[in-house]
Amino acid sequence: MFGKQLFEEVSSKISETIANSPAKDMEKNVKAMLGSAFNRMDLVTREEFDIQQQVLIKTRTKLAELEARLVKLEAAQEPEEAALKAAEAAAEEAVAEIKQQTEAAE
Repeated sequence: MFGKQLFEEVSSKISETIANSPAKDMEKNVKAMLGSAFNRMDLVTREEFDIQQQVLIKTRTKLAELEARLVKLEAAQEPEEAALKAAEAAAEEAVAEIKQQTEAAE
């Protein structure tokens, strides 16, 4: 019993000495200095980083889907554009022919 009480007393004295020692003050100062330096560095937490990484993955996926959709829409529109261009060319030829006929008639 006496040994246990002596051990607890010595342990509490050691803890008290360490708590009041300059080493403890240095530890507090170093922690404060590091905390201040990290705040000035504008660092993000791991949680914030992971969230932004997930947002980026979703954005890239959506961009790939939209690019594929655009390619499909452009491919579907090309035959229509070719037909429209052919019709425009034919109309221009017809207008040019009519102009020639009206000029010849005058």
